[in-house]
Amino acid sequence: MREIDRLTVERYATPSLLLMEAAAAASARRIASLFSNQLERRTVRVFCGRGNNGGDGAALARALWAAGASVDVILFGQAEETQGDARTNFEILRRLSSFEAGSRERPSLLSFVECPDLASWEEVASGRRSYDLIVDALFGTGLTRPLEGVHRSVVAHVELLRRAREHAGLERPFFVSLDLPSGLDADRAEPIGAAVRADLTVTFAAPKIANVIPPAAHFNGQLSVAHIGSPPALLDAAPSQLYLVEAEDVRRWLEETRYTPDSHKYTHGHALLVAGSRRYTGAAVLSADAAMCAGAGLVTLAAPASALASITPRLMPEVITAPLAETEGGAVGAEALEEALRLTSRASAVGVGCGLSSEDEETRRFVRLFVERRASKPLLIDADALNALAPWPSELRGTKEAPLILTPHEGEMRRLLAPGDEVAAATERLRADRLGAARDFAVSHQLILVLKGTRTLVAAPDGRVFVIPTGNAGLGTAGSGDTLAGIITAFNAQAFATLKGDRDAPLENEAEALKATIAAVYVGGMAGDFAACERGMRAMVASDIREHLSRSFRALDAKGEQP
Repeated sequence: MREIDRLTVERYATPSLLLMEAAAAASARRIASLFSNQLERRTVRVFCGRGNNGGDGAALARALWAAGASVDVILFGQAEETQGDARTNFEILRRLSSFEAGSRERPSLLSFVECPDLASWEEVASGRRSYDLIVDALFGTGLTRPLEGVHRSVVAHVELLRRAREHAGLERPFFVSLDLPSGLDADRAEPIGAAVRADLTVTFAAPKIANVIPPAAHFNGQLSVAHIGSPPALLDAAPSQLYLVEAEDVRRWLEETRYTPDSHKYTHGHALLVAGSRRYTGAAVLSADAAMCAGAGLVTLAAPASALASITPRLMPEVITAPLAETEGGAVGAEALEEALRLTSRASAVGVGCGLSSEDEETRRFVRLFVERRASKPLLIDADALNALAPWPSELRGTKEAPLILTPHEGEMRRLLAPGDEVAAATERLRADRLGAARDFAVSHQLILVLKGTRTLVAAPDGRVFVIPTGNAGLGTAGSGDTLAGIITAFNAQAFATLKGDRDAPLENEAEALKATIAAVYVGGMAGDFAACERGMRAMVASDIREHLSRSFRALDAKGEQP
């Protein structure tokens, strides 16, 4: 982002002061929306550092004051110590807040105080004035070491105010951070020390790692991305391989795969799910029903013959069933391989693993052979199929023609990364660098990896990683992974049926599988968010996700869902 700011100034003749003003104006608009655009008589305190983040805060303070708010600004340092655009804005504040700037009839509602040391801050902090809004503009993207001294004291003060608010059950003060909460390193997902816990973070031009990747992202509160005038060409050309998925990205995919007046069941794909066992029947039901509700034209559930007796009565009547040869324990047996491959040849996309059971060596052998002999179409590997292949065989790789999509939660990911005696090291790697672990695994095995958890990551074979912002803690319930597997398989089936019929040139299978998978995870998380809003996170169950898929589709592409 610093490079983009520099190039915006140098190549596009945009004064850097103009970028700072744009950042302040965008922040002011977002803050005004919190108060129904009524800022008159609102009380605001702005904490400013000496750098550009503090300059953004100073410009914001002026904008809020101009809108009628009563604003107190505290600069931690002296204006003479600041430089460039930040100093310009501090000098403006100093003059506007002077006695001469007011009048007897209309005294100034703007104050500016310099706190060069801890003693002066403690004197200011002892005041008892209450505020509607507190703005954190201490540090932006430049911080790389833990806060100390007066700045750490300010963060502790803000935390005390937050706790007092929560204890009293109040809504104010509201805490807003500019660019990212002070105390975080913009390039790290792990907090480096004490940091402000914001209710809202307004970040500029594009999100930073600490804005979106937990646990640092938990300090941000709601994230709002403000566009401040950096040319889109600079953002597109940036070397970053990390992306935050937005609703517009998913909307485009839904538009590409819309139902048309000539649509029929074959134009929207045939999803095959190889799932279930005598002991685990619910997973098969959840995945197959979710695939049906996610828009696939046809869904076939292939399961052990004895398991189908209890699975079929609970399935949606639209789902086709196919019996497979089984082991004595009621899991898929090695003899089922040829039938499973025959079913695969008629499908658009395949998912394997939900409730499959990986306890029987024969089932493990089936999974390995099934993956090795797969056809040139997307194959999702989930749950027990992942366990059957753990640790992941180095020679088993995805290809552009036959993409592999793995959907582990963190426990499964640890087993994929290392054999049993090395799981502790894999656990530490995931804890320290979840993003890097996902990227490295996807690149080294040339596959699409969906690493589930808080802020699910979708890692691509080319090293790109996509952060999914939808979803909530209520999704951490039994069966949600099975439901997601069904949605992903259905989205891939639609992509490879609908898009294939719309294009003369062959599909780029890997690219289309990646886009379909990203859209599926986003929509599944969004359905989970709707379910949590309606039922609460504690009470929601996996089938609630399926029931809210329709609402998600209509929220993202209302026009495309109407006849």
